[in-house]
Amino acid sequence: MSGKKKTISTWFSEYAVVIIFLAITVAAIGPSKLSLNYIIQEMITRLGRNSFLVIALLLPIYAGMGINFAMALGAMAGQIGLIFAVDWSVAGWQGLVFAFLVGLPVAVVLGWVSGMVMNKAKGREMVTGYILAFFINGIYQFVVLYLMGSVIPIRNAAILLSRGYGIRNTLNLESVRQSLDTILKVNIGVFSVPVVTFLVIAVLCVFIVWFKKTKLGQDMRAVGQDMTVADAAGIPVEKTRIVAIIISTVLACAGQIIFLQNMGNLATYNAHDQTSFFAAAAILVGGASVTHASIPNVFIGVVLLHAMFIVSPLAGQNLFGSAMIGEYFRQFIGYGVIAISLVLYAWKTRKAADNARSGLRGGVSANGTLGAASKTGASGLAALGAKDKPGANGQGSDGEAKGGRA
Repeated sequence: MSGKKKTISTWFSEYAVVIIFLAITVAAIGPSKLSLNYIIQEMITRLGRNSFLVIALLLPIYAGMGINFAMALGAMAGQIGLIFAVDWSVAGWQGLVFAFLVGLPVAVVLGWVSGMVMNKAKGREMVTGYILAFFINGIYQFVVLYLMGSVIPIRNAAILLSRGYGIRNTLNLESVRQSLDTILKVNIGVFSVPVVTFLVIAVLCVFIVWFKKTKLGQDMRAVGQDMTVADAAGIPVEKTRIVAIIISTVLACAGQIIFLQNMGNLATYNAHDQTSFFAAAAILVGGASVTHASIPNVFIGVVLLHAMFIVSPLAGQNLFGSAMIGEYFRQFIGYGVIAISLVLYAWKTRKAADNARSGLRGGVSANGTLGAASKTGASGLAALGAKDKPGANGQGSDGEAKGGRA
């Protein structure tokens, strides 16, 4: 019975965040008074809008760098690409490709800088990435607010501030709005599915699965498991980590472009602020941790997190008379998920370390047997004791031998 209780406890601690979110979302559906068809259609839209960004977090986790909070750097690169696409009047899906090609070199450079910085802060990559995003955000604000239109030529005066330089606070993306989503839409019953968007996400999933099997992918997994062992095996640890961050930053650039083309407008100065935050919350809600994540975690997390985002504002309004209650609750839950996940990870890591130390000290394992270390220690003590006692062949200790000679 105790073994069964321990199994249930382990399973619950492993999926605590998923269970809590599922319970909250199901409980909020009734008070929200939203129809099931509406919720499903919104989930289809949000899956296409957000999944690419969340998948961009996988490779750094494989490489042992935790959640890449510096993915906001890639989002900034994508936004710069979209600004130039609007400025140069490149419309449709061609405008999205153009924006990605403009943002690609920026994302590569920013990813390289991020990887270099994180190599100087091994073991603290998440907080380092978070602070680095604030620093690069200042440079982004300077470029967009002061350099564009004054130093960097901007041909379309409509997107500039009235003073003649700097991009407007909100940029209309009508020329590329939902240009990816509307290439091929299929109606399944009452639901509209953006097929091409999901095909792009599927291609990325196939790429991730293929990449894990390549030499570089295997190197990333080895580095993620133990950097010391990987270095001893001849794997260039720091270079591998930089490559993981660069790929993640480039994917974040493309993901932000997909996200914004669906929204149809760009908040020039703060659209990237919550990119890493909501992507991290989604993957953690899906059951991932800072050391282990998979593609199913991505989609489970996006569904659960955004289902809660859909129902909580109206549930708050209907229960408490204010939609802002739902908005506050949504922010609280988002931050809470990250906090709970990190606390659970720290608790499980400490518990595993305590169990390992207990085994080395000769602690009793779950099945009631002594650990291998304690068995070895016991046999060693027995051998030492036998050496100090007179044996069957008449050989005794040094003291006994001296006594015999006397």
